[in-house]
Amino acid sequence: MARYPVRVSQDIIPISDFKARAATWLAHASETGQPIVLTQNGKAAGVLLSPAEFDRLTERARFLSAIDEGLEDEREGRVVSHEEVVAEMKRRAASRRTAR
Repeated sequence: MARYPVRVSQDIIPISDFKARAATWLAHASETGQPIVLTQNGKAAGVLLSPAEFDRLTERARFLSAIDEGLEDEREGRVVSHEEVVAEMKRRAASRRTAR
């Protein structure tokens, strides 16, 4: 997907134009990966994204949120060492073997 700056001459359109040619604009967004800024009364009113671009942005947001959560856990001391994890996994494996 192309990710270039919004082109004022091509990617900013009045909402009335979008309503009249919605299928064309949807195809344009999917083909180019470009966001389309919809205007109403000369001001930005919304942004149209292709499904692929929307997925990319939301996946990135979830990834960054997970990083923030991990950093917060580390700051608050909600972590365990590698050695503790390995010891716990060995303990669980051993208990499964004896349960058979």
